[in-house]
Amino acid sequence: MVRLHLPYDEGDLDRLEVGEEVLIDGVLHVGRDQVHRRLCDMIARGEEPPFDFTGHGIYYMGPSPAPRGHVIGAAGPTTSARMDPYSPTLVAHGLRLMVGKGPRSQEVVDACRIHHGAYLYAYGGCGALYSSVIRSVRTVAFPELGPEALLELHVVDFPAICMIDAQARVYSS
Repeated sequence: MVRLHLPYDEGDLDRLEVGEEVLIDGVLHVGRDQVHRRLCDMIARGEEPPFDFTGHGIYYMGPSPAPRGHVIGAAGPTTSARMDPYSPTLVAHGLRLMVGKGPRSQEVVDACRIHHGAYLYAYGGCGALYSSVIRSVRTVAFPELGPEALLELHVVDFPAICMIDAQARVYSS
């Protein structure tokens, strides 16, 4: 098992191996397809994204409202393929760590190889587990998207598996 501290240092993703269990600590951003589309639109217009991609990752998650006494409700992963049209652009601009569930397109695999990115698999059906490792939540941008806004999570011991490594090796069970 490998521990990945975010923001990660240059070369940390190169050391991840496909199939390896990973525990993530630090700041992990959350964004789904609408956030990805807006980030790509910003890049196309030459605008700075609302956070520095360097050393950070993005988690594909749809949060549920926080019950009393919790910082967030269920926080399980959503299907990553919906982000595939946008991910290669974001990876090319520095957002090299992606976390979600399900397979990725060949274009995403190629982007990981070219730019030394990685895709980690978060366990589907484990929304309660993931909410238990989230210490804080903050809206970073696009609050009008409600639960699909760009969020910042502080996570401790966030479990995942490396599904695509920086050499574009893809895990298959």
